[in-house]
Amino acid sequence: MRKKIVKRNIDLAHLPPLTEKQKAELAALAARPDSEIDYSDIPPLTEEFWKNAVRGRFYRPTKTSTTVRIDSDVLAWLRAQGKGYQSRINAILRREMLDSLKR
Repeated sequence: MRKKIVKRNIDLAHLPPLTEKQKAELAALAARPDSEIDYSDIPPLTEEFWKNAVRGRFYRPTKTSTTVRIDSDVLAWLRAQGKGYQSRINAILRREMLDSLKR
């Protein structure tokens, strides 16, 4: 017996609208009180867990290719530090972005 493989491409930026049945299921779940949630299969999170927690450990943002005009001396300084100057530029910009978001 041969099995037919069906492949589908899903554009996550343009998902199809929810059906009425899906909307009803979501509404029923949202209406349930938290006290009805069964947490028995989830271990409790201790203070020790949170001390060692790392934010975004498995998160890998998408990369976008762009052209940026950088002062020559800045680029020379970045390149002088060895391989990975583009990653260093990204890390510097990310650090500044996160610092700005905290304010």
